[in-house]
Amino acid sequence: MLSQTPIKFSGIRQADEVQALVPQLKARLEARFNLPATGVAATEPRPVLVSNNVVQRLALLAGLSLPTPRDSAVAAALRLSSTFHDTVFSRNDFQTLYSALLKLRYGPTAIDWDTPNARDRAINYEMLRGLDHLLRADHLETWLLNTSVGLRPDAAAGQVPVVTLTIGTYEGDLPATLPLNAVEVPNTQMLIAGTTGQGKSNLLAVLIQQLRAATVESAFPVNFLLFDYKGEFSDPANRKWLSHFEVDAADCLLDPLTAPLPFSPFKNFDGKPQNAINLYATELSEAFKALDRTSISANMANNLAKAVISAYQHTAGRPVTFRLIEQHYVGQLPPKEAERTDSVRSLLQQLIRASLFRETDGADLIRRSFIIKMDAFPKEGALAKAVVYFTISKLNALYEELPVQKVGAGVVELRHFTIIDEAHYMLDFDNQPLRNLVAVGRNKGLSIILATQSLDAYQSEHFNFLTNAQYPLLMKQQTVSDRLLKDLFGVSAGAELTEIKQALSELRKGEVLVRNPNAAALGVGRRFKKIQVTHLI
Repeated sequence: MLSQTPIKFSGIRQADEVQALVPQLKARLEARFNLPATGVAATEPRPVLVSNNVVQRLALLAGLSLPTPRDSAVAAALRLSSTFHDTVFSRNDFQTLYSALLKLRYGPTAIDWDTPNARDRAINYEMLRGLDHLLRADHLETWLLNTSVGLRPDAAAGQVPVVTLTIGTYEGDLPATLPLNAVEVPNTQMLIAGTTGQGKSNLLAVLIQQLRAATVESAFPVNFLLFDYKGEFSDPANRKWLSHFEVDAADCLLDPLTAPLPFSPFKNFDGKPQNAINLYATELSEAFKALDRTSISANMANNLAKAVISAYQHTAGRPVTFRLIEQHYVGQLPPKEAERTDSVRSLLQQLIRASLFRETDGADLIRRSFIIKMDAFPKEGALAKAVVYFTISKLNALYEELPVQKVGAGVVELRHFTIIDEAHYMLDFDNQPLRNLVAVGRNKGLSIILATQSLDAYQSEHFNFLTNAQYPLLMKQQTVSDRLLKDLFGVSAGAELTEIKQALSELRKGEVLVRNPNAAALGVGRRFKKIQVTHLI
């Protein structure tokens, strides 16, 4: 007799064999749904992108529909590694159906559905059968044109989804989760610290994949903007990584050295009061001092602010350009000084020659996801800082126009994550746009993920990013000050601090130390937990 207890579809590991075939079926589905290009890109609709969740769900149903005998040897040989996002199975509340079909197909076999290893292998085996079936001949066409199956409408359509990231496992093989958008969670800021080679890039990929998988099929997808300092995510050799993020490489990869970024970095003050322009002019002047801190004098900065105000008068409040600012900067200088190239003009000319940004907006930075290739720039150079600084400044301007995010049943809407790999290059000066982004944060559904080599980089004379960060994720690193560890884990000098330092020093590649909120709240137990991060890339 079949067990009446439903199978639990949570924390299910994914087989490498399934992961290898999903992109093939995804490509066939998208080719089927999208019309051939006509060559008139400006008038064509954006292509339909099928999420990995949909492909995996379709493969599972296709596999379960096949009545042929199951081969236990094939299932036993599957290589389980990464983890499916729970929404693959929870979407549309079909877990009971999946459970019944699995038990029906496996009948009186000795599968213990409460044993994760047995359960995961059976589910992956069914997906693999479905993938193999749908990739053959015209089987996919037959499935897509089958009108005899009518599924009920999605009851959750329009509702804010629960966003809980499963990033790996705790000791004891328990799923390690990061709840993000429950109303009681103070914020969604994540800070990663770990030396080169400890798996920061993989952790970033897991976080992005989980964010997208949890939301991309909902009416509230969470998008992201990643500054790729190392060039790993924008490397053509790693193009397959992008399939994990439900994005299209041709649509999301931006290289400022190949083509200007598709937006103006400057605010639009059309119809706004003059004092708003004056304040913004001062901010831009301070930005130039931050980008080239060694050589811009107070007098130059003052002249630059005047030039910005004059340039906006010229455009009647519409966005200005670096070239126009330079013209107005030179125009107000005495003749002898106008003949010389000072530090402000030198930086302006660099920005003009590099042509990093378009003069008008051509892309929605919040409602789409982008990866900006940064590895070709000198990392500490003014141009690299300008790309990040002005892009984040642009995001802040867009954030100001957004309404407060929606609230659902115990959850709030998340909209967008700004992600900076090698973030220390943007933390060692007074980075006002980044500070503003953190300040805007929660009430607009926006947040940050920063990754750098040392935890100490997050606390400087200008700003303390650690103070309110919800999830500091610590990997092995060279040194961490005792003061930071004590503040972070809420311990004093002594045995607890020594235990944390030892655990941090013993971390292996792909392992992360996080705070244990239960221990902190109850005052008992270890103040930290160790996570083995899912291997994704």
